Amino acid sequence: MIEQAVKLGEQLIAEGLISPEQLAAALARQQEGGGRLGSNLVNIGAISSTALVSALSKKLDVRGCVLRHGLIDPKVARCITKEEAQRLRVLPLFRVRDELTVAMVDPQSLPTMDRLRQLTDCDVRPVLVLEDNLEEFQRKYLAEEVTVDAFLATIEESDVQITEHEAIDEGPVTDLDKMVDGSPVVNLVNLAIMTALRDGASDIHVEPDRDATHIRYRIDGRLRELLNPPRNMHAAIVSRVKVIGRMDISEKRLPQEGRVHIVADGREIDLRVSSMPTILGEKIVIRILDKANLSFELEALGVNQRDRLAIEAMIRSPYGLMLVTGPTGSGKTTTLYSCLDLLRDEGTNIVTIEDPVEYQLPLINQIQVHEAVGLTFARALRSILRQDPDIIMVGEMRDEPTARVAVQAALTGHLVLSTLHTNDCPGGVMRLLDMGIEPYLIASSVLGFVSQRLARKICPSCGASYYPPPNLLRSVGWSHRTNDLFQKGEGCRECHNTGFRGRIGIYEIMVMDPELRRLVQTEANEAAIRTYLAQSNWRTLRHKALDLVEAGESTLEEVLRVTRSETVDAGDPSGIGLEEALA
Repeated sequence: MIEQAVKLGEQLIAEGLISPEQLAAALARQQEGGGRLGSNLVNIGAISSTALVSALSKKLDVRGCVLRHGLIDPKVARCITKEEAQRLRVLPLFRVRDELTVAMVDPQSLPTMDRLRQLTDCDVRPVLVLEDNLEEFQRKYLAEEVTVDAFLATIEESDVQITEHEAIDEGPVTDLDKMVDGSPVVNLVNLAIMTALRDGASDIHVEPDRDATHIRYRIDGRLRELLNPPRNMHAAIVSRVKVIGRMDISEKRLPQEGRVHIVADGREIDLRVSSMPTILGEKIVIRILDKANLSFELEALGVNQRDRLAIEAMIRSPYGLMLVTGPTGSGKTTTLYSCLDLLRDEGTNIVTIEDPVEYQLPLINQIQVHEAVGLTFARALRSILRQDPDIIMVGEMRDEPTARVAVQAALTGHLVLSTLHTNDCPGGVMRLLDMGIEPYLIASSVLGFVSQRLARKICPSCGASYYPPPNLLRSVGWSHRTNDLFQKGEGCRECHNTGFRGRIGIYEIMVMDPELRRLVQTEANEAAIRTYLAQSNWRTLRHKALDLVEAGESTLEEVLRVTRSETVDAGDPSGIGLEEALA
């Protein structure tokens, strides 16, 4: 043992991680009190846990990690007994199909590996951890009944500080607040917020069930399980979140909304809180608005050079209407903010109407819609026109009054930016017609449409080559490419074994040229517009999505999930045979 410790110490000295004096001090401590050399080095402050794990994993040629909340699936952690886990010095972390990832103090122990395979009937993927780190998380995850007190012992109330409230509904604080004040529920909510922040989540869902409360968070557009506290804690968790958002905790029958500015993990974050009554109790959704994860650079969002020039040409126009279309959660508001970021300066009066205001930007006057007092999109827009605006952003054109005022504003010398809930650019024209806007007004006011989606990107840490199934290639018109290699993510710790990390935008641009204006003014149907676009070699969302596959940035399965074909011929869902299908 001492000989192995000396060899490890010499390696750490050779790599410049510790000094000979620190090694001597750690060896002396090991001889006096026992323990492993690495733990003693960490305890005397000679090296960090992360650096030590990195050095050990390199020496043993195995993966290493420092355990943290969010990395461990509580159900999987208890797939073996507490006694067996402590005897083997292991902790199951998560399972992907038949492969079980297990944290181990000695990942090269063949008897331990064999025993784990026997107990779990899974292939075992070992990960090196330090003994102290393992024991800490064994105590939290392997207790007979996982109590919140034990589970959250390392999370303090001060880790999340409320610095400012923006209340929408205020009400009296009842005795229920005493249930959460100073209790483990405070730590539980803090843990959920901090884990979501560290993993780059956009939303936290707190959902009641018959046997437990499910806390899930959304990363890259997909929900993942985080915690499952006992069902009897649900009311207290909801109450704590409502207290943070300054909502009425005594009102459980009606939906409520709240907003709060917090400091968590040393970062300033805005949280938007929404509650909704369900048959099993109230559901809470917390939207995380983190400016640190937001980019207003069009290139960073995935806009290529050609599309950027088209967008800039529209927003640099002195007047007119540009509309961004797409489903909820496709990044429309971020695109509009990026356009405003390009346009804002001290010589321009920019006013926005939003519901809600998601990010506050300097040099921009932002108005929050408040329908309860009569401040609707249409009413605010009419008032803005008397405020001498140069550029107006309308968060969403929901109805005919808002659309009509926006069109009139565009025709009277203002640049107006807004969003529509349609599937693509041609659908935007049809949506305006459905709202009752006359064709000649659309043709005269609209500069163009931008339609978009968000596709998950292949994780750079586990990307690998593979041959897609022939039927998948046929579905996009690539039957001739069965021998071509494509990219996908295999799944790793960095991407929570999904194979994806981060998202990128897919953009479809339709600028209103003279022929399109003529078609709209003569009330041509959507098929006629699509035929003209196909003849003009217009690139659809599906075409742009397949470009990402070609570049190795996303997978065929992912881009097929987020885009759809507009072809008439179901046998050609790629959109490549659009002109022939419509002929």
